Amino acid sequence: MTTRPRWFAAALDRIRRVRRPGIPVRRVSDWVPYALVVLAGLASLAGLAVRPATGPPQQPVDYVVLAGAAGLRWDDLDPQRTPALWRQASRGSIGWMSVRSAHRTTCPSDGWLTLGAGNYAAWESRTVRSACPPLGPDLTQPDDLGANLGQQRTLVRANEQLPYGAVPGALAESVRCTVAVGTGAAVAAARPFGRVDRYEATLPADPRGLLSTCVLSIVDLGTVTGTGRARETAVARADAMLARVVAARPARSLIVVAGVSDTGPSSRLHVAFAEGDGWNGGWLTSAGTGRDGYLELVDLAPTVLSALGRASPEKVFAGRTATSVPGRPADLADAVRGDRDADRRATAQRGVAREFFTVLTILQLVLFVLAVPLIVRARRHAGPRGPASPPRLLIDAAEIALTAAALAIPAALVADAAPWWRSDRPGLAFGAVTLLLMVLGTAAIRLAPRYRRTLWPLGVVAAIGAAVVGVDLLTGAQLQLNGVAGYSAAQGGRYAGVGSVGLGVLVTGVLVLAGCLAQWLRKPWRPVIVVLLGGFAVIMVGSPYLGADPIGAIAVTAGVCVAAVVSAGGWLTLARFVWAAMAGLAVTIGFAVMDLARPPLERGSLGRVLSALADGTAGPAVQRVAAANGQSLVDSPLTLIAVFGVLMMVFCQFSPWGGLNRLFGLHPALRAAGAGTSVATLVAGVFGGSALTVVGAAAAVAVPTAVLTTLRVLDHAADRTRPDGETDGPGGPGLSLRTPDEDHLAAR
Repeated sequence: MTTRPRWFAAALDRIRRVRRPGIPVRRVSDWVPYALVVLAGLASLAGLAVRPATGPPQQPVDYVVLAGAAGLRWDDLDPQRTPALWRQASRGSIGWMSVRSAHRTTCPSDGWLTLGAGNYAAWESRTVRSACPPLGPDLTQPDDLGANLGQQRTLVRANEQLPYGAVPGALAESVRCTVAVGTGAAVAAARPFGRVDRYEATLPADPRGLLSTCVLSIVDLGTVTGTGRARETAVARADAMLARVVAARPARSLIVVAGVSDTGPSSRLHVAFAEGDGWNGGWLTSAGTGRDGYLELVDLAPTVLSALGRASPEKVFAGRTATSVPGRPADLADAVRGDRDADRRATAQRGVAREFFTVLTILQLVLFVLAVPLIVRARRHAGPRGPASPPRLLIDAAEIALTAAALAIPAALVADAAPWWRSDRPGLAFGAVTLLLMVLGTAAIRLAPRYRRTLWPLGVVAAIGAAVVGVDLLTGAQLQLNGVAGYSAAQGGRYAGVGSVGLGVLVTGVLVLAGCLAQWLRKPWRPVIVVLLGGFAVIMVGSPYLGADPIGAIAVTAGVCVAAVVSAGGWLTLARFVWAAMAGLAVTIGFAVMDLARPPLERGSLGRVLSALADGTAGPAVQRVAAANGQSLVDSPLTLIAVFGVLMMVFCQFSPWGGLNRLFGLHPALRAAGAGTSVATLVAGVFGGSALTVVGAAAAVAVPTAVLTTLRVLDHAADRTRPDGETDGPGGPGLSLRTPDEDHLAAR
């Protein structure tokens, strides 16, 4: 057995203040822990301040031709059937485009209107059950030059009532004149009062003169819908029209091709590519998505103006300018097919995610219900009377089941590394991989020599969850992008960084792990461990290179501050809460000041929200967050997990059979971790627009192991601690719940 060096043992004893024979005890200065806390806070703030450098702007052009086809996807393109589309995409920079609009389903009318507004717009209020209605604008031609869109003024007033602030026609209003070919293009090119500067119902035989009339030309390539031969015919027509546009393009022009909408109730990722000088052979991306190869429909309007060398109107466009970045495979088929088929993966993710979280909710509810009689019978009494203890085999089986349930979400994250979505039965493939990972993780925890330690399952599960999310963020959040336990790019909510589920797992893992580790140290040093690990979580969540969630970083900061002030013992008093709130507010203000100092187009979400508050335009943002909270509260199965988890924790702590009060009494750092996790996840969910999703993810990981720990505590409720470190219960010395304070008293 390897012995520790004398100097190491002496240093550890000085921190823990444990007296050993022959080693003098030196008191650590009281200011050292607080100095380390301040340094950790400053390091966290410095980590949040670093932002990726913005690349050089693209080369300006004289003309932009924007060709759109509703419903066009990458799987429609083929080098033989669609040679023009394939050739231009191979030459240009490409990306997967989310066509999110003000409606949950973006039909062609919504897509074209959103394109012209540069913001999330809606054509009309309706629910799409099957196919989208055909595009039929009230379009008249009072002269031989342009046209009028009769509904435009009504559309402008209707979108004023929506929480996005969209102004239909804002793109056309930002340039001198526009050309529109086709009805969809007319919707996008109409000015706010309805005028289309130059309109042609069909593409002329020789469109050279038409495409050079104005700096911006918008061409409707048609609607691609249906399946089989009908869909191939529609794509072929779009390809033939694009070939004529490319042949007639003006000099020094940029051609942008996009699938501007869905054609049914399912959200898909669509074609987007730009071909011209400076846009060759790369990935399209934008500051709005933060992910190479992904952009939004609302990014097209600011991209057009930027390519023409014009500034975007302030506070009108919701999108960000797209740019071209290197790294795309030279072969277009390698870039959009196989393992890189983002649309196929996002489509499979949407169905499997709901099934996974529904099954997880049911299983955890069943486990909690079955655990109640075990908890009631688990408390042993010192006297001769009392209920018979459950069989040890039954307790062991319950512990294994609870451990496996707590590992479900971390296992699901790791399972997304496998190409399960390419299977003919993606749900079964994903379930099999996830179940295998849960079994392996549970076996590793169960077979560990320290398994019988009271806090071992709780701490190890927390460490696994934090490690899985942390490693994923360090490697580009590939597991969360279009992942079952992550987020879908097709939904248009998030494209990079940490999602709401990953945030809940990371915060819970870090704070619970910090609480377990802090119990090995004396009281003055416990806040140091909480702040050090919590500062790591703040950087992971808030850094633009990693989590890219400043709202989440603020919530984590608040949770870490609460956990730090409670970790040394006692309860969350008003004074402690005020000090924690002030510390969190200081970090938030520092981060906000640095964000506001940047140019408007480079600010993060926090800076944009604060600038909106300053000029009185934050109302739509508040409405969007409230609407998102309401939608998530109803749709997410994690809401039920959050409710069931809270009820189970209340039962474990406050019922006559509860064991958490004893656990928290002996381990105050764990009570601190629980308080900090509750604050962080609730604030992140409410202010981030995901309601109880973050709380539900945290509960799914933490509550099963908390129930397991409760069973262990109750099983030793009647034990007496002996000075030699053993207990008088059947579990022996491995189940001692003593803290370093109790060890110190016993040694004396």
